[in-house]
Amino acid sequence: MSNVNSVTLIGNLVEDPELRFTPSGVAMTKVRFAVNKRYQSQGEWQEETSFFGGTCWRDMGENVAESLTKGARVVVVGELQQRSWETQDGDKRSIVEVDIKEIGPSLRWATATVTKTPRADGGWSGESQSQGQGQGQGQPAAPVARTDYGPDEAPF
Repeated sequence: MSNVNSVTLIGNLVEDPELRFTPSGVAMTKVRFAVNKRYQSQGEWQEETSFFGGTCWRDMGENVAESLTKGARVVVVGELQQRSWETQDGDKRSIVEVDIKEIGPSLRWATATVTKTPRADGGWSGESQSQGQGQGQGQPAAPVARTDYGPDEAPF
């Protein structure tokens, strides 16, 4: 089993996504969302809310910052990561966050319009720019099987 630390969460953004850039220029977007659990106990409805934070990197981070806003219902897929640190007072702290691999609007009670963004290299990710050269008669290279499909790309 290759990925045993995988979680899918459905909730609502509690604030607008926060887009920042690392010193080397890599985009990262922080998101915070609430997941509500509603259940019946002894004939009465109960509700519990858990709050989670997560990070989206690079193009996905920029897309999230441009597309989602506070209150949006989202489906988040990622890996849980725990960070620990010590405060200036010597207190130990830790937090569990989501390293977000996929995120998108929930379509259970809403609609969305999807606009595909062009890739920076003008082609499929992972495909060499030099492919197809030197094959004679100016024929483009045959397609290469991929496994890194984006969220709006069908693998068929």
